[in-house]
Amino acid sequence: MSTTGEPCWIQLSTDDVDTAISFYGDLFGWKVDASNPMSYGMVDTGEGNPGGGITQGQNGHAGVTFYIRVDDLQGALDRVEKAGGKTVVPVTEIPDMVTFAQFADPAGNVVGLVKG
Repeated sequence: MSTTGEPCWIQLSTDDVDTAISFYGDLFGWKVDASNPMSYGMVDTGEGNPGGGITQGQNGHAGVTFYIRVDDLQGALDRVEKAGGKTVVPVTEIPDMVTFAQFADPAGNVVGLVKG
């Protein structure tokens, strides 16, 4: 991939966003702000670690996805497919927020890519 491939974002998907925000906020002192049009809980650990978010899981999916920063999302997805992975979410832009994609590795683990 054309950048260092550094992990840069961690996303927690859950069926109960409010409980997750309260749980992780109280447990680790995270500040979580979900006051945006998507009600996406933006996590601030205050420690300079990779950022993160807490969101409603889709179709009953609960889990953790980590995102890797790359310069060329489509190029990275092409390399993923050549290496035996599959595109799960094609290159997607959320205006004024993020451009991202997701893939599954050969074992089925879903990993995100975010434009550097």
